[in-house]
Amino acid sequence: MQDRLKDGTHCDVLVIGSGAGGLSTAVTAKKHGLDVIVIEKAPVYGGTMAFSGGVLWIPGNQHCPPGDVERAREYMKHETGNFFAAEAVDAYLEQGPKMVEFFERETEVKFVPSLYPDYHPDAPGGADIGRSITAAPYDTSGLGKNLKRLRPPLSTITFMGMMFNSSNADIKHFFNATKSIGSFAYVTKRLAAHAGEVARYGRGTHVTSGNALAARLAKSCFDLGIPIYTDSPAVELLTENGAVVGAKVKGEMGVVTVRANKGVVLAAGGFAHDVEKIREAYPHLKRGGEHLSPVPEENTGDGIDLGRAVGGKFEVNFPETSAWMPVSKVPSKGGYKAFPHLLDRYKPGIIGVLANGKRFTNESDSYHDVGAALIKACEGQKETACWLIADRPTIRKYGLGHAKPAPVPLGPSLKNGYLVSGRTLDELAQNAGIDAAGLKATIAAYNKDAVRGEDPEFGRGRTAFNRYLADPEVKPNPCVAPVAQGPFYALKVIMGDLGTFDGLQTTVEGQVLDTEGTPIGGLFAVGNDRASIMGGNYPGAGITLGPALTFGYITGRHLAGVA
Repeated sequence: MQDRLKDGTHCDVLVIGSGAGGLSTAVTAKKHGLDVIVIEKAPVYGGTMAFSGGVLWIPGNQHCPPGDVERAREYMKHETGNFFAAEAVDAYLEQGPKMVEFFERETEVKFVPSLYPDYHPDAPGGADIGRSITAAPYDTSGLGKNLKRLRPPLSTITFMGMMFNSSNADIKHFFNATKSIGSFAYVTKRLAAHAGEVARYGRGTHVTSGNALAARLAKSCFDLGIPIYTDSPAVELLTENGAVVGAKVKGEMGVVTVRANKGVVLAAGGFAHDVEKIREAYPHLKRGGEHLSPVPEENTGDGIDLGRAVGGKFEVNFPETSAWMPVSKVPSKGGYKAFPHLLDRYKPGIIGVLANGKRFTNESDSYHDVGAALIKACEGQKETACWLIADRPTIRKYGLGHAKPAPVPLGPSLKNGYLVSGRTLDELAQNAGIDAAGLKATIAAYNKDAVRGEDPEFGRGRTAFNRYLADPEVKPNPCVAPVAQGPFYALKVIMGDLGTFDGLQTTVEGQVLDTEGTPIGGLFAVGNDRASIMGGNYPGAGITLGPALTFGYITGRHLAGVA
C-alpha cells in the first residue's frame, strides 16, 4: 500500500507522469535540493518506457567513441529538415553525455553500449555504430514493496513470461534447446531461476530493456525519498496571476490540492490513445483504417490537455505525427493485443505485400520508415494493411510475429486466425484475401534475384541497419532469401505507434509556451508531452528516450536554478 496524498500538500516540484521524462526530471531536481512529488494516472509506474527497448540515442556519450558530436549535428540537421531547431539540438548534444554521466554516477541507472547503427547510416552525418546505449539488466527484487507497482513489460514480446534483450540474442537458446546441449543447459537454468522468482515475488524479477530502465529510475526515486503516487491523475492545474502553482489531483481521498513552489511538470506520455486527436492526426484513420497502439492505454493526451487549458500552445505540425510501428493483432481475452514487429521483417525469406500482392518498400528498413511507406502506399484506400509472407522453412527458423519458431507449434496461431496458411500461393492468397496473380508475380520476380542475395527493386540489405537484425549466417545478403517451399504463411499487419511526436511548444529548458510564444510561469513539459526535436522523423534507436532523459535532466536543473 502506498501512502495517501493529502489535501494541501506542498512541494517544490510536482511531476505529472512517471515515464522517462517525468522520473528523470524528478531525480535531477531532487539531487539538486528540491522537494519533489510524482503522480501517475495508472495503477503502475514506468509509462511507455516500461514497454520500450530501453535504448537511448546519445551521441558522444561515455560508452561510445568520442569526437562524434559535430557529425551527429549534421545528421540531425539532415533528418529534421525544415524542423531543425538549432538551439534545442545543440543543448541536446551538449547535455546528453553529461546526463548519462550524472545518472550513472549519482543513481541506480546504468547503461551498456549498443551496437545499433543509425537508421539512415548512409545519410550525411550518419553512423554505422556507436550512438545508442541500452539500460543494463536489473534485478527488480530491489524495489521491495514497490515492485508490485512497476508496470510489467509488454506481454506480447515476452516468452513464457520472461524478458529478453531487444536484439533477441539469448532467445535463440530456447529455440535450439532440443538441438544443442549448451542451449539446453542455458534454458534449464533460466527456467529454474524464473520459476523461483515467480514463486517468491509473483513475477519475474530479471528484467531488461525499458523495464530495467523504469525500475532503475524508480529505485533512484525511492532511494531519494521521492514518492510516486499511482492511481492519482491530475484533473486541473491551479493558477494564480497567470502562473501555474499546483494541481488538483484525484486520489484515494477524492480530489486534493497539491501546491508546487517551483513548478509543475507535464510528463503524461503524449496522446497515442486520445481517440479524438489521433482520428484528426493519423491519415490512415481519416480514411477509415485501423490503428492499434502497443503503448500504455493511459496515454490519452492528459498532459497536453492540461497545458492547453491554461493557454499552452499545441498543434499537429510534423509531417509524421507519431513514431510509426507496424503491428499485428494477437487474439486475447476480450479483444486483441498489439505485437510490434521489431525483429521478423529483417529476416531473409520474409517479405511484405499489399492486398494487390505487390511489395511496397524495403522490409528491412526501420519500423517507422516501413510504417510511413505503408500509410503512403495505401493512400486512397479504406484499409491500411499489409501481409508478411514466409514459407515453411523460414517460419520454423525465425517465427513470424507472435508465432514462435520451432519447436513451438504453429497450430494455436493458425487455429485462432492469427496466421493464415496455404499449401500453394494460390491457396494462401485466397485464404488471406490477397490478389493471387499479384502475389505469384511478386514472389516469382523476387525469387529470381533472391537466389543470388539481391533485391534490385528495393535494395534490401544495402545499409548497416538493414543487416543489423538480419541473419549473418545467410550469405551473401543476410536480409534476402527466396520464398520457395510450401506450405506458405501470411500474417496481416496494420498500423500502430510507439508514441507521438507532436506536443506542447516549449523553451529549451522545457517551459511551456503560450500561443504568443511567451513562457507560462511555473509550467513545464518533458517527454512526449513536449514537441519532439526530431521533427517527426526517426533517425535512430533511442530517439525518444534519449531526448526524454536529456531534457528531463535539463528541466530538473533549470527548476533548481542550476546553470
